[in-house]
Amino acid sequence: MEKNTKTKAAAKTKRRILSLSAFTIIMILIIMLGISTHFLKPAVFAGDVLVNGSGVEKASLSQILMSPILGFADAIDIGIFIFILGAFLKVVNSTNAIEDGVKVLIKKLHGREIILIPILMFIFSIGGTTYGMLEETVGFYALLSIAMVAAGMDTLVASAVVLLGAGSGVLGSTINPFAVGAAISALPEGMAVNQAHIIGIGTVLWLTTLLVSIIFVMRYANKVIKDKGSTFLSLQEQKGMQERYGDKQKRLNVSLSKKQKLVLVLFFFTFAVMIIGFIPWEDFGINIFTKTGKLTGTPLGQWYFYEGALWFLIMTIIIGIIAGMNEKTLVDTIIDGADDMVGVILIIAIARGASVLMTQTYLDNYIIYNASVALRNMPAVIFAPLNYLLHVGLSVLVPSSSGLASLSTPIMGPLAAHLGYSVEATIMEMVAANGLVNLFTPTCGAIMGGLALAKVEYTTYLKWVGKLIVIIGLLNVLVLTIAMIIL
Repeated sequence: MEKNTKTKAAAKTKRRILSLSAFTIIMILIIMLGISTHFLKPAVFAGDVLVNGSGVEKASLSQILMSPILGFADAIDIGIFIFILGAFLKVVNSTNAIEDGVKVLIKKLHGREIILIPILMFIFSIGGTTYGMLEETVGFYALLSIAMVAAGMDTLVASAVVLLGAGSGVLGSTINPFAVGAAISALPEGMAVNQAHIIGIGTVLWLTTLLVSIIFVMRYANKVIKDKGSTFLSLQEQKGMQERYGDKQKRLNVSLSKKQKLVLVLFFFTFAVMIIGFIPWEDFGINIFTKTGKLTGTPLGQWYFYEGALWFLIMTIIIGIIAGMNEKTLVDTIIDGADDMVGVILIIAIARGASVLMTQTYLDNYIIYNASVALRNMPAVIFAPLNYLLHVGLSVLVPSSSGLASLSTPIMGPLAAHLGYSVEATIMEMVAANGLVNLFTPTCGAIMGGLALAKVEYTTYLKWVGKLIVIIGLLNVLVLTIAMIIL
């Protein structure tokens, strides 16, 4: 009996140690990066220019400590966007339009709520493959948490629908300018690529990853619907989920008022315009939005977080007025909504600190250069998986697809061409590896911020999604190796 008590106590202690907060995980990573620079070769400069791949600069104590603070400056655009997004969601939620709308939808689906999963994941994946929709999905975590909890599932399902849906598309980017576009533009002048090959490889990666992800999420969702005890969430997470999103299955006999219907129309219109605004239409030869910049000063298709923030602020005020809020109530609700997002923004900003520290110490450049040297003279069947694994490791440290493309492609592209391998497949190895890592890395603000909104601990999500990540990685390697051999 005493032995069992000790065993249980040890198990609880182990769980407490493993269940670190997102803040602690990110800070440990930053400290480890800083320490690692003291065990690598020092950088060599020719005048003021770094000798490529020569080494790193040792991180000082102040650089390590300041990197999370500088992460705030690096994340100021998405921080402002999320603040105003929080205000928007709070004002909309105060009308009960979403809650009552979900109840009406669940009532109409009548036991077929599970079909929402493949439909929504496919829609999110289109955004991912076309324009790299990932950080922009943060607001959907709260919305889908309401829907999935009301449908008898949990917030882990809601998080997976958004993250794995959009992430599958980003992993298999076809025309994503922030991944494929950035990589192509980073190639040395005169090095041509076949866009059809890139789109073909991207499509196969996108659809295979999406299919596996949908099956994985639907199997879990079905278990939770049939037996609430099958949820992967801890008791504490379940409590947080119920406090935030409530058990809305018990009160489905509702109808929407005309005012609520109008709020819902404006709600979806707001997100539709945001998505249209973020897609770089001119890169695809579509010029119909060139004269749409009167509202934000920037035409649709050239928007980013500042323009998105202004758009959400405008719609927040409009919806508040339609809902009948007076000035004081509207302002108080906006402040409360922004306040709800403080924790999310802190996580995203601190996560950016890792990239800041790597840039300051030249650690990112050092890793890329030396890895490319190690891959010389490798046969295609080995080059492809090793290059993929290299970029998996790099993406943990540099989660930005455009940032990684700018670092990697000028070196790896010419190396692949010199060895007689497909430059297109090499580019997609970088894109796919970066996309895989952005399904689980703590340095990705979309993950940490989204999970915080859904009341899911990062360690819980990581343990739940681990097997799927391995399966996706193996599928990616298979597809990319075949592409490298064939092309």
